[in-house]
Amino acid sequence: NNNNNNNNNNNRPAASGAVANAIATIESIIGKDEGGRGMEGLIVPGDLLDGATLLARLTPISRDDDNRQAHVVILSGFPCCVDSDPPTETDGPPGTFAIARAALGLGYRVTVVTDECNRAVFAAASPFPSKITFVTYPSEDKMTDGDWQDMKALVKSADIIVACERAGPAKDGRCYTMRGIDMTDRGLIAPIHKIVEMGREVPDIVTSKVPFVAIGDGGNELGMGKVLQSIVSNPKIKNGEKIAAVTPADSLIAASVSNWGGYALAAAAALVRYGDAEGDRSTTGSVGQEESFEQFLDRFVPTEEDEIALLDRCVEKGCRDGVSGKVEATVDGMPLETSMKCLRDIRDAATGASL
Repeated sequence: NNNNNNNNNNNRPAASGAVANAIATIESIIGKDEGGRGMEGLIVPGDLLDGATLLARLTPISRDDDNRQAHVVILSGFPCCVDSDPPTETDGPPGTFAIARAALGLGYRVTVVTDECNRAVFAAASPFPSKITFVTYPSEDKMTDGDWQDMKALVKSADIIVACERAGPAKDGRCYTMRGIDMTDRGLIAPIHKIVEMGREVPDIVTSKVPFVAIGDGGNELGMGKVLQSIVSNPKIKNGEKIAAVTPADSLIAASVSNWGGYALAAAAALVRYGDAEGDRSTTGSVGQEESFEQFLDRFVPTEEDEIALLDRCVEKGCRDGVSGKVEATVDGMPLETSMKCLRDIRDAATGASL
């Protein structure tokens, strides 16, 4: 019985002004369009706060088993380097595991899902393989009845679905790179978007809709359907009509680089959860938190050292920069330092909040 009774926590007051302001600052940090690809036109103001609130306030669904932990299902994988093996790009794994880190910090259980062709890179990228479940699926023509049953069971157990730089089907059902190359045709794309669709099949599969938060930077990622017209009409997105992903997210986090959106969601979820705990204490008059917010944040957001090591593990497995096509620890054609500066800025904005 899948009752997504996230209502328990929806009765909480909105995040405090300090929390909301810090998250708005983080939203502006990730939305500067460093890559010059037109993503600033895809930003939905306030959706970072909304998505972080959904994540930080999850209530586990009623289950027949004894597992009382809320379950976060993270979808990723953008096999855009279609002529390479693996075809995996460096944008995706870092953001995915930042969100996984935050979900673990919140006390949830985590499943990461990607395509079979991305398995080696994502498996190497994971900083905590024993703490999360890792699932891959083949392309749709190779899916067995067992695969579909597994997917349905995964959806039934999910309390929230988060996509980070996950290829999303366009209006013709195929997934395209920014240059308009058909990744589905190459047999690289697993039908992972069906996880979101099944999570909306009430009452056949779930008893209430599973919330869906998505992160993207180009318009062809799962969840971008929320701003479909903005993608199609964006002069900086060359193949917008063809590549635009049609599946809409409930909360859409547009970022210059999707990894940065992952860092932002992790930090924002930490802010919401810490702020809630502070609020609970002020109403109950209990003693202050044992740890400072800086210590708390470290459980949610990776350090620069963590990220450099993670990218190095990806590159060792042949992962490539999706823009330059080179096997190197750069992301979307930008030097590593650009991403590290963004991570620092996000941490600074979070710790600068007067909680």
